[in-house]
Amino acid sequence: MNTKIVKVIGKSSNDSQFVVNAQNFEIRIGKNESFPELENASPLEFILAGYAGCINAVGKIVAKKQGIILKSLEVEVAATLSLDKYQGKFSNERADFSSIDVLIKPISSADTSQLLNWLNEVKERCPVHDTFLNVTPIITVLSANFKGVQSN
Repeated sequence: MNTKIVKVIGKSSNDSQFVVNAQNFEIRIGKNESFPELENASPLEFILAGYAGCINAVGKIVAKKQGIILKSLEVEVAATLSLDKYQGKFSNERADFSSIDVLIKPISSADTSQLLNWLNEVKERCPVHDTFLNVTPIITVLSANFKGVQSN
């Protein structure tokens, strides 16, 4: 099995914006009260943007493999989210997206049959698509490094 570890590290302090380091990039997530010009997308928008970006990247790889020339590719992702659990209200609903709609608009001279074949392979190979479709185990660990915090 050929594997790769993808890792990001994020940090915030007090009411500051959450800043994630990914490879050599700094990604700012959410509001920035001190510097509104640095405000950015919410974590949920970043997830959907990552999905659209992954479809784009895999789409180009698959198109090249299949000999399809993509003049352009537009990917629109919209998701429905129940806010009750997120806002701390009693709810039997999960805190996840209840549905995700993806509209893919390739500009290509390929015919419909070729594009449907292309799309099926893109969905099969897209890691984010697969993550949304299947249960992915998540291991969460709390590091007990609470310097300066005292309990009575």
